[in-house]
Amino acid sequence: MTDDVILKERHGSVIVLSMNSNPHNIMGPRLLTPLVAAMREAVEQGGRAIVLRSNLRNFCAGADVTLFDALIEEATTGKASAPTMELGVLDILQAFEALPIPIVASVRGACLGGGLELALASDYVVAAASAKLGSVESALGLHPLMGGIQRQVQRIGLARAKEMSMLGRRYDAETLERWGLINLVVPDDRLDTVALSVATELANGPTVADAATKKVAAIAANEGVEAADLAMAELQKPIWASKDVKAGLASFLAQGPGLTKFEGC
Repeated sequence: MTDDVILKERHGSVIVLSMNSNPHNIMGPRLLTPLVAAMREAVEQGGRAIVLRSNLRNFCAGADVTLFDALIEEATTGKASAPTMELGVLDILQAFEALPIPIVASVRGACLGGGLELALASDYVVAAASAKLGSVESALGLHPLMGGIQRQVQRIGLARAKEMSMLGRRYDAETLERWGLINLVVPDDRLDTVALSVATELANGPTVADAATKKVAAIAANEGVEAADLAMAELQKPIWASKDVKAGLASFLAQGPGLTKFEGC
């Protein structure tokens, strides 16, 4: 991993990953390859939640447009003119969706294009009040290329998703919280504290159950409620085998709800 591109801090069971790719965390292999590696490494090192943030002024200002020439040529000629990226779009989305621990996106500054898609691939999005977010790809004759459209439809419905992707506007965080696209807006000077607090609450929870929740939610979103119902019993088996459920039930019977210290196993 390139240490200067992804900075890592540990706060108890929370791993804070700070994107640090100048000038604006432009998305391309230089950022995404070490980011995915750092996320997986966080799990291997026993992290129970991740905060994904920026060490720069902006969360992420979108994709590296210099990569698009090869895609244009391939679409025009049918021949690839450059080596395939190490991680494709589906690889990146799968890395976020399949990670067995929660990801809290902490958004400051500009969160545009592919940057918004990174945030939407996370499990919880908290944004600074001054942040500006949007699917701005239409200015380039494109539309969101990394799952943004479908995740907008899931969260805010068809009409708003079309508005965001076709008009290409930048929105304030409060508007997108009201629509339901993001979870929470906080004052700028509280962003890091609140994001870490949410991640800590998740990390202190029953992370075995949370991993199953992520899987059931993904199936429901991608394949429908019936498919999630059919998969549910199998996905719940690790919960029943975990120490957490035994501790949770014992604590509930002895002390009532909300006092269990989960171990995440």
